[in-house]
Amino acid sequence: MSQYIGRRTFVGGTAATLASAGLVGSATSQESDGTETATSDADDSEHEAMTDEPTLIAHRGFAGVYPENTKLAVEAASFGGPGTQTAHRRADMIEVDVVPTADGTLVTFHDNGLAERDGGERGLTDTEGLVFRTDTDTVTSATVLGTGETVPTLETVMDSIPPSVAVNLEFKNPGSSDLRFAESLPDQTLSTQKELWRPYTERALDLASEYDNDILVSSFYEAAVATVRDYDDSVPVAFLFWDSIEEGLEVTRRYDCDAMNVPRNMVQGTPSFNDDSYIESDLGDIDLVDIAADEDRDLNVWTVSTWYQARELVRAGVDGLISDYPSVLSVQD
Repeated sequence: MSQYIGRRTFVGGTAATLASAGLVGSATSQESDGTETATSDADDSEHEAMTDEPTLIAHRGFAGVYPENTKLAVEAASFGGPGTQTAHRRADMIEVDVVPTADGTLVTFHDNGLAERDGGERGLTDTEGLVFRTDTDTVTSATVLGTGETVPTLETVMDSIPPSVAVNLEFKNPGSSDLRFAESLPDQTLSTQKELWRPYTERALDLASEYDNDILVSSFYEAAVATVRDYDDSVPVAFLFWDSIEEGLEVTRRYDCDAMNVPRNMVQGTPSFNDDSYIESDLGDIDLVDIAADEDRDLNVWTVSTWYQARELVRAGVDGLISDYPSVLSVQD
């Protein structure tokens, strides 16, 4: 059973940590049309909620507000953040990235390298090395973005999320540099790739099964989705689309995925549709909103960073918003 903390414990125990890291006491800044907008410290009732509000999915635990993929982030996303100027909207679902250490312990971390982001100029942690070639003690001692928060195990993260909040586990890497990204694979290649993923998948699903949270597994890797279906076909899955709607749909239909997690420039009827500055692609005339509705799949969109993007995506008819910010669904019209 989950050992998650209560809201009172969280507010009392982590507000100081947030403040010391510079994460409380200043308005959350988001870019929109070249300007910055501040999250008001007014009560949520002063904001007009959007019609047909979709599922709000906290990307890496609302990475625009909290240190990503950390225990603090998932706690804050679960309960709403402390502080008068922090957005208080709790997540309906929390998305975290899952990778193994050298000895197979699963941790929540996005990159392969502990300090490789931006070519190493702005490392995500203060520690060098590939996660899956580094021992667990070293990985879980690494400090994330200078906040004092360290890389947590997946077990720690799951313990910190109440059962009422769903969890999106993104299967990021099973511990290999020889992966096939965002592709529909031929049979022989798929078989080889599944051998890389199978032990990781079984460990992750076994751990997740110990908790009462609703679970969605997503991945850019067909073999990851395939091994989830092989091991426990009752676990909902989503293929992560990249630059090809056709490839994404092929994999989605092959495994009858419960959801499609797609970049925001793939949604027709929005200003960002086919925007090459986000992800370079040539998307053609395919309406994923209609397809998702016709095939009874959820359509979740990443990564939503402004209220304007959220509003247009909601109007287009998406089901879920994967966002760095808890405030994207609150606007003043």
